[in-house]
Amino acid sequence: MIRVPEFADRCVAVMGLGVAGLATVRALVASGADVRAWDDSEAQQEMARAEGATIADLMEMDWTGVDTLVLSPGIPHTYPAPHPVALKAQLAGAEIICDVDLLGRAQTRATYVGITGTNGKSTTTALIAHILETAGRRIEVGGNLGPPVLGLEPLGDDGEEEGIYVLEMSSYQLERTFSIGFDVALLLNVSEDHLDRHNGMDGYIAAKEHIFDRQDEDCTAVVCADDNHSRGVLARLRLSSGAEIVSVTADAPDAGQIGVANTRLIDHSGDAPAEIMSLDGIPTLRGRHNGQNAAAAYAVCRALGVPAAVIAQGIESFAGLPHRQELVASAGDVLYVNDSKATNQDAAARALGSFDRIYWIAGGQGKEGGYEELRPHLPRVVHACLIGEAAEVIAEFLGTAEVAHSLCGTLDVAVAAAHKLAQNDNAPGEKTVLLSPACASWDQFASFGARGDQFRDLVNDNLADVKADGQEARP
Repeated sequence: MIRVPEFADRCVAVMGLGVAGLATVRALVASGADVRAWDDSEAQQEMARAEGATIADLMEMDWTGVDTLVLSPGIPHTYPAPHPVALKAQLAGAEIICDVDLLGRAQTRATYVGITGTNGKSTTTALIAHILETAGRRIEVGGNLGPPVLGLEPLGDDGEEEGIYVLEMSSYQLERTFSIGFDVALLLNVSEDHLDRHNGMDGYIAAKEHIFDRQDEDCTAVVCADDNHSRGVLARLRLSSGAEIVSVTADAPDAGQIGVANTRLIDHSGDAPAEIMSLDGIPTLRGRHNGQNAAAAYAVCRALGVPAAVIAQGIESFAGLPHRQELVASAGDVLYVNDSKATNQDAAARALGSFDRIYWIAGGQGKEGGYEELRPHLPRVVHACLIGEAAEVIAEFLGTAEVAHSLCGTLDVAVAAAHKLAQNDNAPGEKTVLLSPACASWDQFASFGARGDQFRDLVNDNLADVKADGQEARP
C-alpha cells in the first residue's frame, strides 16, 4: 500500500468508493488524513467506514478546511456537466484530483511509464510490463488496467533499487493527474470515443495529450503516428517539447522511426534499419494493430535501457490478455476468438482486419461515430450474428454492403448460430467465429469482461457437441 505523507492531518474528501476509491481511503487514513468519503451505495459506505473514513454526504457537508477532492475518474467535473460535488469543491477552492496524482506525490523517486490511446492500451501496458519483468526490472502495474495505484507496492523507498510504475492512463485520469512527469510517455492512437465527456474531439485529443505534460529533456515521448490526430500531436510535440521524441508506425518505418515491415519488427531510429525479430506466429500479437503495439512496447523499453534481444524475448513469450483477441478454442479449421474489449468501431476494425473468413458476432449498446470505419473489412465477413440494442442499426449498415446477417438478439443465440455456420463451412482455409462487438456491453452485461466470459462459456458448450462427434477441439 502507498502512503501519502503530505496529507497527514489534512482533511480530504473522497467521492466514489469503488475498488480504487476504497484503496484511496485506505491509503489516506494510513497516512494520517481526516477522510470524508461518500458513495450512493450504502454497502460501499460501510466498507469505507471500516477503513476509518468518516461517511459524509459531500453535497450537504461544510467544505471549510477541505482543500482536496479525490474524485472517481468516472464522475465528471467539467463536461457534459460537472457533478454537483465537483461544483461544491470548485466553489470551496479545493483541488480535484484522482488517485494517480496521489501516487505521484508519494513516490517521487520512482520511474513512471504512462500509456494511453483509444485502443490497445491494456495490451501494450501488459506487454511492456512483461518485457520489463523479463529484463529483471522491479515494476508495479496499474492505473486503468489492473489494481488501483494506491494498492501497489512502494518503489524506491528505504534505499532499495528504484522501480518502475507502468500505468495505463485513461483520458479521465489524465485530466486529474498533475504530479507526474512521465519518464516515458506513449500515445498509441486517437479515434472518436468519450466525446460527450470531453466536449468533442478537440477536448478528447487534448485530454490524451496531457500524458506528455511536465516532460523534460530527460524524458521520452513515444507517439504512434498512424492516424491524423496522433500525427497532429507528434507535430506539436516536435515544436514545443524538450523530451526526446520517438515516432512509431505499424508499417515499414521511415528513417528515424520504429515500425513493422512484413511482420518484421524494424528499428530505424539509428543510422540504418535493424531487424529486431519476426512477429509472425505469435498468436497474442496477431494483426497490424498488434504489430504497432509491439513496436511501441519496443520503443518504450529501449528508452528504459532494455537490450533489444531481451525485448524480443519478452515479446515472443507474451501470453496476452483476456477479451483482447483471446483465442478461446479451435476445432478443425475454426478458431473461436473473444475480442469483447472491442467496444468501438476502431477496435472492431482492427480485429476484423486480423482474420480472413469471419463469422462475426457484433452489437450491444451503440456508441457515437457509427460503423463506417468497418466497411473496408466487410469482405472478410461471411455472416454477421447481431445482438443487443444496436443490432438493427448494424443490420442496416451491413445491408448497404450486402453482407449476410441475422438478428440474434442475445449472445447465446448468436454463438450457436455462428458456430453452426462456421462448422458447416467447407471452404478451404481458416475460419473464425469472432466476438468483436463494436459496441459497449451495458445493455445486456455488467461489463465487457462479463460478456467475454459468457462467450467463452458458450463456445465451450457448443464445442462439447463437436467433441462428441469425435472431432478434435483444442482450448
